Amino acid sequence: MFQIPKFIEPDFSQEKFTTAPDASTKKVMVKGVAPEGYHATSMYPEYYKINGRWVLMPETRMDCVPVIHPDGSLEAKEFRRLEIGETVIVGRTDDGSEGIYLYSEGFKNEDGKIDTFAFRSGRTRETSFEVDYDNLAELLKHDKDKGYIIWVLGPAVVFNAAARESLEYIIGQGYAHAVFGGNAVVTHDLEGAIFGTALGQDIRTRENRHNGHYNHLDAINLIKRAGSVEKGIEELGIDNGVIYACVKNKVPFVMAGSIRDDGPMPGVIDDMSAVQDAMRKHTRKATTVVCLASQLHTIATGNLTPSYTVVDGQVRPVYIYAVDISEFVLNKLRDRGTLEVTTIVSNVHDFLYKLVDKLKK
Repeated sequence: MFQIPKFIEPDFSQEKFTTAPDASTKKVMVKGVAPEGYHATSMYPEYYKINGRWVLMPETRMDCVPVIHPDGSLEAKEFRRLEIGETVIVGRTDDGSEGIYLYSEGFKNEDGKIDTFAFRSGRTRETSFEVDYDNLAELLKHDKDKGYIIWVLGPAVVFNAAARESLEYIIGQGYAHAVFGGNAVVTHDLEGAIFGTALGQDIRTRENRHNGHYNHLDAINLIKRAGSVEKGIEELGIDNGVIYACVKNKVPFVMAGSIRDDGPMPGVIDDMSAVQDAMRKHTRKATTVVCLASQLHTIATGNLTPSYTVVDGQVRPVYIYAVDISEFVLNKLRDRGTLEVTTIVSNVHDFLYKLVDKLKK
């Protein structure tokens, strides 16, 4: 039975903490510009000494600045959202000596020992991942009702009929509370639902259809004519696919645009600040994140997601899984700052079949 590791707070009765000064602060003088010497947040638990008391940042993310609101609450705020007059914590030392303490060793493992977050290095295509499938299946079963699960999808996921069916099952059974992706995911998934192809290739036989390269453009056109993805699903009688499952089960999906997009499909957000805010609404609640075959969206989500969250007053870890057939992509995710990731080297189609099999047991 899966159990959340216990979080052990630092012993703030130690002299280095009791004698440490309160964290220094400065006011924002220019909208969107942090004051000189600002402290940048990380994905780890960070405590700030305020009025003689060490306070944990409840919701953090990488590369923000800690803001103290008038009511004493803390917020990790993006630079672009800083307002004139806000109080920002400053200081570049996080060992407690400046009233800022980064704490990465708070969770206990099954043996009762401190489970230090660390790089899970040396994981290659030759690694056995069986235990990771077991652990992920148990985690999803736990967080289905007690957490918030986000799936981050690359277009390869919807290029295969059985993989789409696997994700339909995962979403339909409540193992997804939000889905992220790009224009290609929603476009080719709906192409598959309407025409049975992805980029003109049959999603079951992989045969190229005559004039199939028009299909994704036709899908965009049909959905645009309907006015929205939801209306298009209804008007066209769509009854399969990832996006259909999201709409049917009222699971929110955030699709981020890019400079290369066709269309884009209605609902795709092409304002990067707006889509980051939309994703952040979900990552701040995340307890588990599963990323499949998308380097861009995986790294973006990883940078938005903390290593911990607070649920019902209890601090718990946020689990991040990343699956890709390329070791380079998975290593790059860690290199870009997402240290707390379990990586699985696999074709995402095979991964989904196997995971669903575990979930059904």
